[in-house]
Amino acid sequence: MLILRSIALFLLVVAAVWAQTPPSQIPAPADVAAPPAGASKTASGLATEVVKPGTGKVHPSKEDMVTIDYTGWTTDGKMFDSSVARGKPATFPVNRVIPGFSEGIQMMVAGETRRMWIPESLAYKGQQGKPAGMLVFDVTLIDMPTHAPADVKAPPSDAKHTASGLYYQVLTPGTGTRHPKPSNTVTVHYSGWTTDGKMFDSSVARGKPASFPLDGVIAGWTEGVQLMVEGEKMRFWIPEKLAYKGRQAPYGTLVFDVELIKID
Repeated sequence: MLILRSIALFLLVVAAVWAQTPPSQIPAPADVAAPPAGASKTASGLATEVVKPGTGKVHPSKEDMVTIDYTGWTTDGKMFDSSVARGKPATFPVNRVIPGFSEGIQMMVAGETRRMWIPESLAYKGQQGKPAGMLVFDVTLIDMPTHAPADVKAPPSDAKHTASGLYYQVLTPGTGTRHPKPSNTVTVHYSGWTTDGKMFDSSVARGKPASFPLDGVIAGWTEGVQLMVEGEKMRFWIPEKLAYKGRQAPYGTLVFDVELIKID
């Protein structure tokens, strides 16, 4: 009986400690209270330090969507938000977050982890119900799903092409086996750019895949998506004659990254 009571008491203590320190809590870095002497500082007052160098070469712009993992703390070490703790990276427009976060992300490249010390003037500026004071974030830039690809101006030499003049390249192989027909309705995620790198449309930016009959879109799309299988991601360079034929914007060759999610 004494042993059972001891076990019960031990379990109660463990439960109390567990309740005080949730498993989703991520410990704050040692320098959470203030940026170290070696941190870089911008004219706005944002301080940053590279925790892990990236492998990319391109920086996101204000207009880009980014996919990141992040954790945020107040300077007393309390975590207030974390995509890492939720187990799911976040995707959002760079220009739709607090100024310090937006500025810091534009300094990064894909694969990089950066620590940011964001002063209150670049954070929530004393808004009620928001974290107060300077905020500290560890941010990993995973992807820039709407950033124009490096080969947006023209298809690379290894791109394939059809007799109509459509150029295409497989970015991610698919898992499906059947190809859609013009009569099928397809569900896709896509982003489209003009050859000067300006994005003009994106289901990724809207956060919702698009569904449509394949015979109800521009000719280059109808032809190109029929080359795909479910799960596949392709890049298309669609000449104007297979796009809007100069009758409406966007004009010229159009470049699309398309992921085929489902064939109905």
